[in-house]
Amino acid sequence: MKDNVLQTIQDNAGTFSKGQKRIAQYIRENYDKAAFMTASRLGEAAQVSESTVVRFAAQLGYEGYPEMQKALQELIRGRLTSIQRIQASHEQISGQDILGTVMQRDMDGIHTAVEGLDRQAFNAAVDKLMRAKHIYILGVRSSAYLAGYLHFYFHLIFPNVTLVQNLAGGEIFEQMVRIGPDDVLVGISFPRYSKLAVSAVEFARSRGAEVVAITDSKMSPLYKLADTSLLVRSDMISFVDSMTVPLSLLNALIVAVGQQKHEEVSSTFSEMESVWSTYSIFGKAEDE
Repeated sequence: MKDNVLQTIQDNAGTFSKGQKRIAQYIRENYDKAAFMTASRLGEAAQVSESTVVRFAAQLGYEGYPEMQKALQELIRGRLTSIQRIQASHEQISGQDILGTVMQRDMDGIHTAVEGLDRQAFNAAVDKLMRAKHIYILGVRSSAYLAGYLHFYFHLIFPNVTLVQNLAGGEIFEQMVRIGPDDVLVGISFPRYSKLAVSAVEFARSRGAEVVAITDSKMSPLYKLADTSLLVRSDMISFVDSMTVPLSLLNALIVAVGQQKHEEVSSTFSEMESVWSTYSIFGKAEDE
């Protein structure tokens, strides 16, 4: 699959027929809309037939129109404003069963991730975490909640874990001031990518730390900076980032390191159960 549709269109411009030139021009000028159009709708917008759109995708080297559409969506995900996202998704969801549609998309996303996630990269990420002297976890904006979730469990598994939080200007770097070559930064970022997250990852790399990126594609700025990347989609549903698939990946990561630190985890939770019982953290069962 081609990584950059617009660049591929530019490179092949001299080979296009009259109808294909219309498609190319429409995509260049309306990429945010074209990415979410069916082949038929794109044909109507560019005033060509649906079959011409399908042949256009094949000429660019894609197996079919859906593959070209997916590549275009990947390209623009980090560029769309909230307003553009609302407009782009309106026609896809309008008039449908919203509950069923959103949950079905989440289920489809997990299914796709199960089939496509790089197992070697996943195992490499687990190995790096197991060897780390200190683990730093970073996520900003909507990814901050994923970072907090991962930190909650890693704090119970590993002795040295820091949740890097964006509380005020400059504080991210102050929290990472001691990061070094024996440490690992888990950087979590999804569109729209935060420049602050990118800068923090660059800072960690400059200090010699290894970086495990949890992001959505090879076009993500974190992918280019990371030693190991775990790629899963955060579905774009209107102005909402659905983090169902990334959260499922984090669950797998937590379970994987927990399995390797089975004895420590069992000891920690045994101690915590005693504390919870002593202070009635969860109350008492009704039959007690």
